[in-house]
Amino acid sequence: MAGSKTEKDIFGRLPDGRKVERIVLRGEGGFEARIITFGAVIQALIAPDAGGSHDDVVLGHDAFAGYLAERKFFGATVGRYANRIAQGQFSLDGETVQLPVNNGPNALHGGLDGFDRKLWEIAEIDGGAEPAVTLSYVSPHGEENYPGRLDVRLTYRVTGPTELSLTMEARTDRLTIVNLTNHSFFNLEGATSGTPILDHKLTVAAGHFLAIDPTAIPLPEPPRSVAGTPFDFREPWSVGERIRESDQQLRNGRGYDHTYCLARDGKLALAARLEAPRSGRIMELLTDQPGLQVYSGNYLDGTISGKGGKLYRQSDAMCLEPHIWPDAPNRPDFPSPRLAPGEVYRHHTVYRFAVRRP
Repeated sequence: MAGSKTEKDIFGRLPDGRKVERIVLRGEGGFEARIITFGAVIQALIAPDAGGSHDDVVLGHDAFAGYLAERKFFGATVGRYANRIAQGQFSLDGETVQLPVNNGPNALHGGLDGFDRKLWEIAEIDGGAEPAVTLSYVSPHGEENYPGRLDVRLTYRVTGPTELSLTMEARTDRLTIVNLTNHSFFNLEGATSGTPILDHKLTVAAGHFLAIDPTAIPLPEPPRSVAGTPFDFREPWSVGERIRESDQQLRNGRGYDHTYCLARDGKLALAARLEAPRSGRIMELLTDQPGLQVYSGNYLDGTISGKGGKLYRQSDAMCLEPHIWPDAPNRPDFPSPRLAPGEVYRHHTVYRFAVRRP
């Protein structure tokens, strides 16, 4: 309906005939978030530029077939455990859990068939002043070998004229681990611009990061200071300015693919700021999570055709993924991902858009 803040349609169907729905949430001045129920994906995020034009700023696909054919996490909700667990193995109160490994020797992003490949249910659509959709998914005990039934609810809500808020909650019926995130690939020049993000200016509110081994598992050491390294984004730097320096950590990640350690204490605060030089778009990311994975699209290799028929190539997007630190189930010195019955896992992230004024 014209002027409506929400809209729902059918985006596609799974091979078994189940429908994949798309919910559109509208802010002001053309700002728009399009969410699909497959993977609880942000399928499109429309934001204004400094000249008043509007573009989609997240990579992905124009049609559902692209999401079904390739598992690339474009805009997806990732779980039951975001990022990596070494050897796919951890101990929970003395009991060893072995997960399927799907990223070299490690378990990545929930395993072989994670939350990004599930059809979520629409629990509620709110067409009020702050339009929102709440999606739910029940992960049964033993799914991907994770213990415990996990009941997950997440809400996408337009909380400002050009602001999208994501809240997630999870509950379990037995001791388990949980670590959720959204895996959007951002290009603030536009998803079909064909320009890399190497000249985007990035700021990260963190003085330490996790050094990794060649399989992207954190090294057995405390977080490293960013001072004097290519990982220091406490002041704005272009993403590409130091990405080709001769640094072992850049070699291990093929660029930036590292967790920054945030001082959150469970409070929502600014974690990162990304600015595009030509469009003038700015995105601020606020979160209450203890870590932020900064990924410079290193494994995009030109084999995936995305929106507008564009081939996605290395550094065509930047991922900023708030979550608990990788391999935390095996690191008692890291923030804990444990969730027990009666407890509630909570995650709050905000994507706030603005433009650079002349």
